[in-house]
Amino acid sequence: MLRRLYDWTIRMADHPRALWVLAVVSFVESSVFPIPPDVLMIPMILARPSRAWLIAFVALLSSVIGGLLGYAIGALAYQEIGQPILESLGKGDAVEAFGERFNDFGFWAVLAAGITPFPYKVITIMSGWTGMPLFTFVATSILARGLRFFIVAGLLWKFGAPVRDFIEKRLGLLTIIFVVLLFGGFYLVRHL
Repeated sequence: MLRRLYDWTIRMADHPRALWVLAVVSFVESSVFPIPPDVLMIPMILARPSRAWLIAFVALLSSVIGGLLGYAIGALAYQEIGQPILESLGKGDAVEAFGERFNDFGFWAVLAAGITPFPYKVITIMSGWTGMPLFTFVATSILARGLRFFIVAGLLWKFGAPVRDFIEKRLGLLTIIFVVLLFGGFYLVRHL
């Protein structure tokens, strides 16, 4: 089943609308969706390495725009939308105390969440809720997401074929590692 899903993703990565799907996934991941855009971005670059920079740019742009939606949720609709999202991630009780300290480390929090598997949507919502300066939020988001997506794109562009062979030979192990990192990020959110 995993092999079929991988093969389907590779085929879809070469689909004429793949960039639009990536844009939507990157956008909603930054504010509400729990699955990172890397799940689609990596196979897209492996399928078409010549488009690596375009793919990274689409992921970056969509992610930052989606981050602005998360910021708006935190700033304008925290009680109605933001708090339920954070509670679903196990952050409901710690939000008040965290919010008091957040802006002291806001730049670093956005940078860390933008680069790591830590759920970026938590930081986008918290940035709006705590009133982080919008310019700081946007600039840091561009830096963090740019680093994340363009480093991945560069590595896959440079070492695409061996990386693809490595992934295809060790698909099960890599899936387990990805799931552990994903749930590890959620675990960190619940226990910070």
